[in-house]
Amino acid sequence: MILQAEPAEAGLRLDRFLHRRLPNYSRARLQEWIRQGRVRVWGRPAKPSLVLKGSESVEVEPAELAPLKAVPEAIPLEILYEDEDLVAVNKPAGMVVHAGAGNTAGTLVNALLHRFHTLSSLGGDLRPGIVHRLDRYTSGVILIARTDGAHRALAAQFAGRQVEKVYLALVHGRLAADSGRIDKPIARDPHRRTRMTARLGAGRRASTSYRVLRRWPAFSYLEVRIHTGRTHQIRTHLAAIGHPVVGDRLYGAPARIPGLPPLARFFLHAHRISFRSPSTGRPIAVEAPLAGELEAFLEAVARASG
Repeated sequence: MILQAEPAEAGLRLDRFLHRRLPNYSRARLQEWIRQGRVRVWGRPAKPSLVLKGSESVEVEPAELAPLKAVPEAIPLEILYEDEDLVAVNKPAGMVVHAGAGNTAGTLVNALLHRFHTLSSLGGDLRPGIVHRLDRYTSGVILIARTDGAHRALAAQFAGRQVEKVYLALVHGRLAADSGRIDKPIARDPHRRTRMTARLGAGRRASTSYRVLRRWPAFSYLEVRIHTGRTHQIRTHLAAIGHPVVGDRLYGAPARIPGLPPLARFFLHAHRISFRSPSTGRPIAVEAPLAGELEAFLEAVARASG
């Protein structure tokens, strides 16, 4: 395929230009094509960091996408709950839920397949057992279906808003109200495709409620409930009201906070999930204790705040 750079695209790196023009391919995959010589500018191979002038002819020769399949890996897991239908795991921050472009190993699914051998097949070879997801740097409880029947039943509960999900978040700024609700539609950010936005007044309906657990002069510690399941919902909504999650640089939080230790993740934790057993219908609630690094950071905030 031939792509013609436009004057408005002057100053873009070649890999960013390709990701903007070919959003169905990951930036990592496009960078690999550039390194393989499958991308040529004016007929010659180039580097991913090449800065465009806005008039180039860019030729792209896509490679066939190798099929991805999750394989077992011996990775430790903290099991919070287990029965014949499902497993609840305390996912650590930094662990990707399932494989994708650029992440083919070290995922939660790889660990689960080693531990339990078989999971629900409804998610396919790439996402066996996956009923819902957590962002890579969000820790906490996540449910995994062990059978197809359990998967269907849990998916129906999620679709019917019958699953209660409670998160803990530390945000910048002091919220005045003890509780509140954010009802703002969420859409893909047109200027930065890796994030979402609630500032366009358009997109998919999204609703988030929060309750303040503790306040400091520069921070608020919140219990958050989501009533819809949109991508980056909590992070997007809290940023939209001027209170980004601590450590969430994608949504406007600073990289470092004077007087506090660095936090190599953002402060968002899936604390509790409540649902009904797919087999018996009885209510089940599973809690994941706050991750150790978040506990330590919270203590540092308290000390620094006097």
